Amino acid sequence: MRLILTIFTALALGLLASSCNSAGKNIGAAPDTLRYPQEKHFKSLRQLTFGGNNAEAYFSFDNKKIVFQSDYAAWNVSCDQIFVVDLAKSDMKNTPPRMVSTSQGRTTCAYFMPGNKTFLYASTHLGDAACPHVPPRGDKYVWPIYDTYDIFVADLNGKIVKQLTNEPGYDAEATVSPKGDKIVFTSTRSGDLELWTMDIDGGNLRQVTRGLGYDGGAFFSPDGSKLVFRASRPKTEAEIKEYKELLAKGLVQPTNMEIYVCNVDGSDLRQVTNLGKANWAPYFHPSGEKILFSSNHHSTRGYNFNIFMVDLDGSNLRQITFDDTFDAFPMFSYDGKKLIFSSNRFNGGNRDTNLFIAEWAD
Repeated sequence: MRLILTIFTALALGLLASSCNSAGKNIGAAPDTLRYPQEKHFKSLRQLTFGGNNAEAYFSFDNKKIVFQSDYAAWNVSCDQIFVVDLAKSDMKNTPPRMVSTSQGRTTCAYFMPGNKTFLYASTHLGDAACPHVPPRGDKYVWPIYDTYDIFVADLNGKIVKQLTNEPGYDAEATVSPKGDKIVFTSTRSGDLELWTMDIDGGNLRQVTRGLGYDGGAFFSPDGSKLVFRASRPKTEAEIKEYKELLAKGLVQPTNMEIYVCNVDGSDLRQVTNLGKANWAPYFHPSGEKILFSSNHHSTRGYNFNIFMVDLDGSNLRQITFDDTFDAFPMFSYDGKKLIFSSNRFNGGNRDTNLFIAEWAD
């Protein structure tokens, strides 16, 4: 999942880097100067990080902490590692956050476990202590499905207390139900990139999706009964051939995806969006009746990504963020009062992706 950020950030900033300060705003600005006038759902906006690529920040169950991944060189990392921050005490502009992964391999998709004292994340460190190879950028954007990713549980001191998956192939992109009873993740154990669930202790594995294509980035609804996720669905012979050939090489092309919902057992599968281009990073609104997601469908050349909101039936599409480069990875706090997301806004024209937290207004 994490390399999608790198790819989409490159897309977003490739031609638009010079326009990042078009509103005359700057990196250390006060909260209200970080919002665009059209962003009516944000009562305030605060910047949390100030360098590197920071993404997939998710709240603890008590809303007091966040866990996220970063490749910020100033924090002494070579590729993505996991960090935890107490929101009431954080000052990441001046003080590095606490790393809670092993510092080995590449990590992704951390998420708090019930009780707020442990979290899960995926890591390649058992395969190799070094950062894994990133494939060169070719004519088409692809990102690797590292077959050394497995899912682990660690405490807030970074000690791994349990390995949840130990299957050959890709196991990653895990998130936890608000009910605290289940985990959903993406795996290649069936031969394709499908969604699976397991109990919170790693038992009772069940396959959720079965359609050819990449199913990933899944989250539970507030009541734990549904899943929302992004999916590619190759249809023509040429598309199917290309998808299978890339997957056999441990690669996937993330530039054509739509948003889907289903029950936790995979029943009542429905396509929510039919917008074209890349629609991804979905998350349920606190009501459970709407979804926030990131999309470039509105971009003439596909370079800028904004956060949108849509009803579960695909109607009433609304744009939430209005930056001209990249906004993605939205997550609501469990009380529904705050929204955290990643953005390239006002970064001085470089490629830094920072974390922002907003007070939400319906």
